[in-house]
Amino acid sequence: MIELSGPVLPGATIGVLGSGQLGRMFAIAARQLGYRVHTFSPAYDTPTGQVADLEVCQPYEDLEAVRSFAASVDVMSFEFENVPAATAAAAAEVAPVRPAGSLLETTQHRLREKTALRERGFTTTEFVAVRSVDELRDGLRRLGGAGLLKTAGWGYDGKGQRRVRSVDEAAAAWAELATDEAILEGFVDFERELSVVVARGADGELVTYGPVENHHVDGILDVTLSPAPVDDGLAEQARALARRIAESFELVGVLCAELFVTRDRRLLVNELAPRPHNSGHLTIDACLTSQFEQQVRAVCGLPLGAPTQLRPAAMVNLLGDLWADGEPDWQAALRSSPALKLHLYGKGEPRPGRKMGHLVALASTVEEAREIALRGRQALQRSSAR
Repeated sequence: MIELSGPVLPGATIGVLGSGQLGRMFAIAARQLGYRVHTFSPAYDTPTGQVADLEVCQPYEDLEAVRSFAASVDVMSFEFENVPAATAAAAAEVAPVRPAGSLLETTQHRLREKTALRERGFTTTEFVAVRSVDELRDGLRRLGGAGLLKTAGWGYDGKGQRRVRSVDEAAAAWAELATDEAILEGFVDFERELSVVVARGADGELVTYGPVENHHVDGILDVTLSPAPVDDGLAEQARALARRIAESFELVGVLCAELFVTRDRRLLVNELAPRPHNSGHLTIDACLTSQFEQQVRAVCGLPLGAPTQLRPAAMVNLLGDLWADGEPDWQAALRSSPALKLHLYGKGEPRPGRKMGHLVALASTVEEAREIALRGRQALQRSSAR
């Protein structure tokens, strides 16, 4: 594994494994700071590739191509968890990779992630490992007869999971998931869902955002409110929890901790994402330093920026469903409020459930920001339905 001997200064080249919207926003932040950006993925004309200096289109499994790519950059990072661990390991033979590939390997597999959190003393949702329909039945009995069954690896945005409401549904659920390894999580009677984005440098410097409140539809993030409507004490508990997680995993980069707040005000860790997160997109418009700039700073060994939020904000996701009846009317949305910010990801094919962009609204209160953002999206929906 190659380690950095000092900071990677502006003018250097950063490599990105992955080429979706997270890489796109990372590349924009990096270029604003004066870096060059190269991206590596199996796809061409990608959201990241459209704004990068170089787009390399090769399979992740081509490890020689990965090593060659790594040799052309000064430091590397990744933009989503589904980059194979072997790919990150091959890159690390040639160039520094931040965060470490070991963290990627842990968080891309739900069983490894929750086990690692438990071993480090963090409280998670209840879970059991499932590798057969009989183990699923046993797990359901242990968790009170119901739970959420998820593939152990490669799942996100509600994919690879199914609610199981009784032992009688076990056989059908196991067949539908079509996997040989899964995790069964107990249902949580939670009050709200929060997330906290934390950045940590190689020198141990830490900054935290949030917490923000998230609302999901069909397992996909729909609306994020910042700041979350929680009291100062709970907000500091959430920030402190994210800091402890970052230190425990020796993070160098950005990480999002997704949390449940229970009815008795306990915080449970739901999932980790060792990179910028959908719920942190609003930091581009609402904060002094965005989560993407923090990732650049942390990966390159620069001092971290202030995460100060300038105004209350709300974000709504724009899914491919909005294109069902033609191109949405962007003018209608932007005309609905001058406080609305539009971010599109450059994806060529809108599909139902596919994240195509987001809207962010800034206002004097988070409630007002939420109304502006929802009204803007509604303008798109009315337009696309005509």
